[in-house]
Amino acid sequence: MDMVLLDMFLLLSLCHQSLTAVLNMQLEPRNLFAERACCRRQSHFIYIGQDILGSPVNVDVGMCRTNCGHAQPSSFEAGMQGYSSMLDFLRDKKMRTPGAPSHEFRGFGGNLPSCGTSMTCEPTGLRVDKVMLMDGLREVEIIEDCHCEAKVTRCVRAPSLRTYFFETPYETVIDVGKCVGSKGEPEGFSCVPTKFDSALVDTPNKVELIQTVAGCDMKEGCYRIPYVEYHYEITYNEDGLKEEKLKEIDVGRCLGSCTSGNRCLLRSASDSAECLLWAEGQGSACVPQGSESHTFLNQHGQIRTVLAITSCLCQS
Repeated sequence: MDMVLLDMFLLLSLCHQSLTAVLNMQLEPRNLFAERACCRRQSHFIYIGQDILGSPVNVDVGMCRTNCGHAQPSSFEAGMQGYSSMLDFLRDKKMRTPGAPSHEFRGFGGNLPSCGTSMTCEPTGLRVDKVMLMDGLREVEIIEDCHCEAKVTRCVRAPSLRTYFFETPYETVIDVGKCVGSKGEPEGFSCVPTKFDSALVDTPNKVELIQTVAGCDMKEGCYRIPYVEYHYEITYNEDGLKEEKLKEIDVGRCLGSCTSGNRCLLRSASDSAECLLWAEGQGSACVPQGSESHTFLNQHGQIRTVLAITSCLCQS
């Protein structure tokens, strides 16, 4: 009789625990996907040169990684990655055909992004530090923190906060802007800045002009942007009278990124694919490819020729 009572007591205890767990879940809704989302700042050291004493200078500029840690979750935890609720998980599992690849056994090392398919792991803000090197002052952008940011399907200008003169009386935060958007067609095009503005920053020595992004467009890696110059031009009207006009010429500028030339100086002993220290190389430059000339008479009656860039290309 005592054994029967003990069995009934254990059964009631288990039922009580189950009901308590269900009630807690209802009172405090949990998003298992959000809890397991992982987007953190991780160390990323680069070699930027030698200081004024000749010693090497390595700076942790940071990087945003979606995989934070190498611990493998249980099969249930791994299976829940990529699902917003238990219902979605069970529905997908029921519809999955036998032999099809399963999400249940994919760990943190898989290709499934921790921020979800509709988001990316991006910096929340950048800090600009100035480092005195042997060959002069160098500005280094350092990632302060990261977060999951919604992906954008079209090319747009997005806010990007940058801190200047960190932890000084002149500390200033400016929205310098950035271009976001998925890769375009044809292959090789990307969302890049095409319009710029400027902001003033007070410093202990002078006022600095900071370039900011005002507009974005889909362009090739190395591309031409408009850059307008104004010149005084002397012309003659139908009556032969001399007139002075303002001539606008779009001389253009070449912008964009070519091969960086960066190389790895130190790799991880446990993972040869992971680089612990990078050295910045010269790479190739985005330079003018084609040009056209604009000829006119200047204020002194002399012939003046101004060259304008029509196209750009990468050149080592």
